[in-house]
Amino acid sequence: MLELSIFDLSLLFTCALVAGLVDSIIGGGGMIQVPALFAFLPSFPPATLLSVNKFASSVGTIGSAIQYARANRSPWRLVIISSTVAFLASIGGAYLVTQVPTQWLRGALPFLLIALLIFNIKSNAGLVHAPKHQPKKQKAVASAGAGIIGFYDGFLGPGAGAFYKLLYTRIMGFDFLRAAAPAKFLNISSNLGALCVFLYMGFIDWKLGILMAIANLIGGQIGTKIAITHGNTFIRKGFFILVSILIVKTFYDAFLK
Repeated sequence: MLELSIFDLSLLFTCALVAGLVDSIIGGGGMIQVPALFAFLPSFPPATLLSVNKFASSVGTIGSAIQYARANRSPWRLVIISSTVAFLASIGGAYLVTQVPTQWLRGALPFLLIALLIFNIKSNAGLVHAPKHQPKKQKAVASAGAGIIGFYDGFLGPGAGAFYKLLYTRIMGFDFLRAAAPAKFLNISSNLGALCVFLYMGFIDWKLGILMAIANLIGGQIGTKIAITHGNTFIRKGFFILVSILIVKTFYDAFLK
């Protein structure tokens, strides 16, 4: 790790802590953590910064997932199968991103998010727990969704945690609190899949990664307690705010940057 001042390290730690807090409640912590890494370490290879983000996010998300799993019973067979698919798909996406340009996907992403936002505002998805499918179909639907989102997470990544929540709330019929643990475990799996590719290619800074991971974990624990205390309505409002911010950011990245 390059020599950084205590002030710079403190700011990076704070950004990672806030990212963990936000991610544990509604997802999207990478929108805070990734820009902070690129701003403070512009001379680092981008793949190294992305791998640090994936490592830190994985640690923080594991802590959040455990908290949510303790608060609400999770369908573990469903989670294990779909998480495996997300892990493998993310490996494919992370490898592909080293081979092809991503601009076409960046351009389509904000419009996809707008459609998803409208699609969800018109429903009560996430407020009521009413699973839509029988167990066998649940596994098929969850695995298909996990494969698509996992590939996207390895290939590009912004908002993957939000997409996993959409999978469980809008398509599977879970409420936000019961969707939280499965969505987090899927996010962990796709983070780890992409991270494996980065590690294999030698892109990692362990000191920086551990520092960011500790902060992310602390923030995640705080955010999870807030979410469990305030419930589905609070998470739903935060979720819509996050998706709206994602629309603005992805549009800027694709067309104005």
